[in-house]
Amino acid sequence: MQKQINGLAVYTYGNKKNTPIIFVHGFPLDNTMWKNQIKFLQKDYYCITYDVRGLGNSYVGDGQYTMEAYVWDLFSIINELNLNKPVLCGLSMGGYISLRAVETNQSKFGGLILCDTKSEADNDTGKLIRAFKINQINTKGIEHFAEEFLSTVFFEDTIKNNSKLYNEFLEIAKSQNPIGVKGALIAMLSRTDTTSFLEKIKLPTLVICGAFDNLTPPVQMRKLAEKIKNSEFSSIPFAGHMSPLENPSMVNDLISGFMKRKIQS
Repeated sequence: MQKQINGLAVYTYGNKKNTPIIFVHGFPLDNTMWKNQIKFLQKDYYCITYDVRGLGNSYVGDGQYTMEAYVWDLFSIINELNLNKPVLCGLSMGGYISLRAVETNQSKFGGLILCDTKSEADNDTGKLIRAFKINQINTKGIEHFAEEFLSTVFFEDTIKNNSKLYNEFLEIAKSQNPIGVKGALIAMLSRTDTTSFLEKIKLPTLVICGAFDNLTPPVQMRKLAEKIKNSEFSSIPFAGHMSPLENPSMVNDLISGFMKRKIQS
């Protein structure tokens, strides 16, 4: 079922009486990147996905977004749907949103799943890279940007051996509103560092990373997991930065097992 909440396109699946899981997608995609997880989990859980502001079918506006605005959007969904202790699952940019949301009000959540993400804010090099990407969109267009960027987030074997999947999400990235994509880059550039908060997380936490993720490699994400007391870490074979898409069966099994052991026990 699709709803509009605070200008956001929100999608719900399954029985409202079941434990809720909110899935927060990565940049520069949309809610459909979680399609395999939704199909697998909706029988047992109340699954919620949404398009982050500026992307997919959500409101674009002027593109002047901040990470805090993204977090406020997330809380507006929780409040509007009257969700009780949802488990928060975010990938990459969705992980930034998730970590900041938990830091803002940990008591709102029942668990945390972090996929291919990091807690550190952009350093100076990272800020310059985002500035370059904004200029790239301005000068060469969204399609050129999407082609270059998507090639870095999928495992090279996925691009070669599963071109249908890769091209599907390349087209999604190309179709995004350039204002929304640049707004997302500004929001990520604006985010605060949540590293010092990791040791304060009391929620059951699952940390997932593609074995061939070059943006947030397993060694980096393992260190993140080690700072969260009640966490589990898993490396996903045959996957890059988009592990839920590239190896969905393993990610599905990990999430399902985590939910049964840590959330419903």
